[in-house]
Amino acid sequence: MRCTIMSLCFATLAAATAATAQPVGITPDMMSATIQTDQGPVEIARNQDTENRLTGDFALTSRPCPNFCIQPMTPAEGVTTIGELELIEMLQAEDAVVMDGRIRSEFEAATIPGAISVPYTEAADRLGEFGCEVDFDGYICEGDLPRVVLFCNGPWCGQSPTAARRMIEAGFPAERIYYYRGGMQVWQSLGLTTVSGR
Repeated sequence: MRCTIMSLCFATLAAATAATAQPVGITPDMMSATIQTDQGPVEIARNQDTENRLTGDFALTSRPCPNFCIQPMTPAEGVTTIGELELIEMLQAEDAVVMDGRIRSEFEAATIPGAISVPYTEAADRLGEFGCEVDFDGYICEGDLPRVVLFCNGPWCGQSPTAARRMIEAGFPAERIYYYRGGMQVWQSLGLTTVSGR
């Protein structure tokens, strides 16, 4: 399309430039969120490069079953599934623990800021870290327990759903468990901040 009026061309160019200069926010009203971690405060924001693309394993769209089948929306009755905005709120809350249920090497490579490493194979054995008391038959999980958010690699990853089911079987109340189904794949596809796990 040719501009015939010089001022119209400049106005169109200015509008296009302004549109591409808009920062990439988490929401229209939230550019970033600061959370406290054991290593100090971390700012969660989205990557500002509007040309950024996923690479590596998280760019894959198709993984073979039965190991990498799509997980159900809710891994067990009573568990609440959440999205990114709810996860950011949980990361800022004092009564919540965000648990990376992946194997330790995946956590160390990259994780969501503020998450702790509790591999899915250990989740049912570490309920004492979430306020439960050891009993002869397992754990007694009563009283003022934290909300525990579980995540793993993405909607195709069964590690955190397995952890949730094992925690419930060991006595942790399902209504205190939250599942971030999007996991690392969706978190990174939105350009959100990651850190190396420690």
